[in-house]
Amino acid sequence: MSRRKDKTLEPRVYLKHGAFYYVHRDRRWERLGTDIEQANARARLYNDTSSRHGTMSYWLDMFIIECENRVTAGELSARTLADYRKNIIPLKIFFADPMAPADIQPRHVQDYLAIGVQAGRPVRANREKSCLSSCISWLLRTGQAAGVTQNPCLRSSGIKRNRERKRDRYVTDDEYRDVYAVAPPQVQALMELCYRTLQRPDSDILSWTVANIISRQGLRVLRVQQNKTKKTLDIGMTPELDALLRRLVGDVPAIGRRLICTRQGKPYTYSGLTSMLTYAIGKANKARAREGRERIASFGFRDLKGKGATDMWLSGEPIERIQHLCGHESAQTTEIYVKQRWRESVQPNQIKIGENPVSS
Repeated sequence: MSRRKDKTLEPRVYLKHGAFYYVHRDRRWERLGTDIEQANARARLYNDTSSRHGTMSYWLDMFIIECENRVTAGELSARTLADYRKNIIPLKIFFADPMAPADIQPRHVQDYLAIGVQAGRPVRANREKSCLSSCISWLLRTGQAAGVTQNPCLRSSGIKRNRERKRDRYVTDDEYRDVYAVAPPQVQALMELCYRTLQRPDSDILSWTVANIISRQGLRVLRVQQNKTKKTLDIGMTPELDALLRRLVGDVPAIGRRLICTRQGKPYTYSGLTSMLTYAIGKANKARAREGRERIASFGFRDLKGKGATDMWLSGEPIERIQHLCGHESAQTTEIYVKQRWRESVQPNQIKIGENPVSS
């Protein structure tokens, strides 16, 4: 074992070959990365310098480490990990030390949800409750936390989550065309891929590379694995989708490069592309204002997934085909998904009382 020369490192942390490592008491070396602050933070948790071992906040931090390992193993998406990292911050404040996992009762979880409503963040509180539930389920599976015999976050415990308003934004064809016309190429590509494939933009589409385009029985298909369902799906090539993919791949395909990437071949973050879409909507609205046209309400890439599903349904596509693309468990879920976005205008009943020959 090399001697630690850097006095700024926490105990049991060593710099080796340009990265920081933590040496566990069983002499196992764990790579902590190249960021000294993150390495020291992880070491403080392992060293338990604040005597937090066994508390809920301690196990939430350990849960994040478990999730990082699952991301590395390909068992969890990076987006979910990022959400969990944000979610544990308020959870650690509410379920403060010295509260242990075994101390948490359903009433505590319901109180947390109620406070979320009072603070004007009911949906966010739901997401944080789900994170807490995942952490406690992990503790139950592994048996690491003493006294934990049930998950107080589950509906079976009597928990009633906060009501959420379903997303029902339907982007019209005119809105789509106006925004698409002023958007940069990368945003245009993600808009079109969301609309045509009905896949999730953040957890699915942004991870696609040239390797996702394969030949099956002599025909080109787009083979994807849906991150949420883990199902493998072969999407056939329409002329429009084929032309889009050929444009993204280019003349000389780069193995491993994302289909949607920067000019330097670097992957985009979903938040970055979302900001670019928001800017394009603003740009389109300025043009509309000059023409005296109605302003476009804000929408996201996921709304274009919903638009694609709704447009397929309106054109008479079988609901089962839309269900398969969306990755829904049932056709009923797909019907709700598309119909909540469509607001069709119909004529009211114009029959005058007494004119119906059946009732007269």
